[in-house]
Amino acid sequence: MTPIETERLVLRGFQPQDAAHLYEYLHQPTADCFLSLALPDLVAAADEAKKRAADEDCVAVWLKESEVLIGDVFAIPEEDTFSIGWNFNPRYAGKGYAFEAAAATVNHLFTSKNARRLYAYVETTNASSQRLCEKLGMRKEGVFKEFISFKTDREGKPVYVDTMQYALLRKEWKLPD
Repeated sequence: MTPIETERLVLRGFQPQDAAHLYEYLHQPTADCFLSLALPDLVAAADEAKKRAADEDCVAVWLKESEVLIGDVFAIPEEDTFSIGWNFNPRYAGKGYAFEAAAATVNHLFTSKNARRLYAYVETTNASSQRLCEKLGMRKEGVFKEFISFKTDREGKPVYVDTMQYALLRKEWKLPD
């Protein structure tokens, strides 16, 4: 992919040498929806970085000034619709990086990929991603009750979570100033 630069970030394809940074935020994912991506060690992180390097739907988010991988965004195409999402290292939370990267991704999808519609799934327990969706101009379309399970209880039974769907149409989108 052609890198996308924002004021503070560079969004680019993953590279095999991203493994250590990827491990830093995926060895213990903070959002339940990423538990299946948990990396047990650096060997697994190297394999994951290599896999992501071959997948244009996964985009690494780097800080320009320190050249540190702080997270990733994804945009999975479904004809003229994209499922979007993000996962960031909690060490960099609260600084607006997720919004900056997600806004650049939304802009890129609408202007360069001719997207008609974007949507994101967000668990009802993930308030920060809900706020991010709303800040991006996305609207909540509904809540899927007991939609998916990411973990099990003490007895090994799935724990299902409620999941919201947010969406944004190109005609609803406002180009950032």
